[in-house]
Amino acid sequence: MSPSEATHQASVLSKRVQSIKESPTLAITAKAGKYKTEGRPIIGLAAGEPDFDTPQHIKDAAKLAIDNGFTKYTPVAGIPGLKKAIVNKFKNENGFDYTVNEVIVGVGGKQTIFNLCLAVLNKGDEVIIPAPYWVSYADIALVAEAKPVIIECGIEQGFKLLPTQLAAAITAKTKLFMINSPSNPTGAVYTLAELQALGEVLLKHPHVLVATDDMYEHVNLTGDKFYNILNACPALKERCIVLNGVSKAYSMTGWRIGYAAGPAYIIKAMEILQSQSTSNATSISQVAAQAALEGSQDCITPMVTAFKERHSYVVNRFNSMPGLSCLMAGGAFYAFPDARGAINSLYAAGKIESATDMALAGYLLEEFDVAIVPGSAFGAEGYFRISFATSMENLQNALDRIEKALS
Repeated sequence: MSPSEATHQASVLSKRVQSIKESPTLAITAKAGKYKTEGRPIIGLAAGEPDFDTPQHIKDAAKLAIDNGFTKYTPVAGIPGLKKAIVNKFKNENGFDYTVNEVIVGVGGKQTIFNLCLAVLNKGDEVIIPAPYWVSYADIALVAEAKPVIIECGIEQGFKLLPTQLAAAITAKTKLFMINSPSNPTGAVYTLAELQALGEVLLKHPHVLVATDDMYEHVNLTGDKFYNILNACPALKERCIVLNGVSKAYSMTGWRIGYAAGPAYIIKAMEILQSQSTSNATSISQVAAQAALEGSQDCITPMVTAFKERHSYVVNRFNSMPGLSCLMAGGAFYAFPDARGAINSLYAAGKIESATDMALAGYLLEEFDVAIVPGSAFGAEGYFRISFATSMENLQNALDRIEKALS
C-alpha cells in the first residue's frame, strides 16, 4: 500500500477503530488455520476453547426449541426462564441475591463487557486493569474513549495484583476496576483473603466501580472453593458488576451466551445499548443456556478432570525446558510460562530477529508449526500463553516441538 493510500484510508476510518487492534488470539488462530488448510501439520494452542462437545442435554433443549418454533425475537435482556436460572445460579452457587431486572443476557461475555464499558465510561475516565490481562479489556476501554491504566503483576507475585499497587493506581479519574479470577491468560486465582485486602482498598474510594469477570469459575483445577470480590467484600454490591457466561463451563463457545448482574440502573443502561446493537441473544442459544444452568452439573466434571491432567503435564514439561519458568494455575485451561530466558538465548544464537515474544511466536509457528499467543498480547512482554484445552496427544507433540525449538 502506498503512503497516499494509507493516508486516505486513515482519513476515512474512525479514530476509535484505529485506536484498537484485532484480537491477537483470533488473528493467530486464523493464520494457523490457513496454514493447516495448505497442508502444514499445525498444532494450534492459541484459542481458548474446550475441545469437548456441548453436553447432549443442552443440545437436545436447543433442538426442541427449534422444533417448537422458538425462533423469533425475545426480550432484549433475555428470556424470563434464562434470567430466572441466572438469578438462581448466583443465589445457590455464589450466595448473591439479585432480581431479574438486575440481570442481562448478552451475545457472549465479550458483549456484556462492551455494554458495561459503553454504559459507564466517559472520555478521560480511567480503567484499572491488572496485567497480564485478557486481550480485550484494554481495547474495549479505548473504544469507550477511556484510558486503560495497566498495572504489571508478573510471575514474581503470582500474577496477582497487590493492594498497595491498587491503592497507588486509583485517582480522581478512576471509574472502573477490572478483576478476572480465574485469570485468562495466567490461570491465577485470588484467595478470599487476597480479595478482602483489595476490597478494603476499594471501600476507601466509593467513586470506583468494580467489574469481576468470572468466566472460568467452574474450570477449577485445585478443588478449592471459588470466591469473587463480592464474596470477600459484600459492601461493594451497589457498585459491582458480576460477569459470567456458559462458554467455558459447558463447552458452549459458539453458542455466544454471556450474562451480567449488577445495580438495576447500570443493567438497564446496558440493555438500552444492546437494544441498539444486537437486540436479543439468539433465542435458541438462550434456551440451551437455561438447560445448562438448570440441568445436572455433572457434565463439567469430565472436562475439569481432563484439564487437571493436561495442566500438570504441561507445567512440568515447560519447567524442564531451558529458559522457561511456569507456575501451576488455580483455574482456567492456560499455561503462561515466563520465556524471557529462552527468548534472550534464541536471539543471542541468531534464531530470532528480535528479543521479543512476538519473534518467539513467529519462530514457533513458521519453523515448528506450533501456534501460541505472545504474552505482549496480554500486556506481559516476554511470556507466552498456550491453551491445554486440546488432546494430550496434541500437547505432547506440540511440547516436543517447542522443546526442540528451544534446545
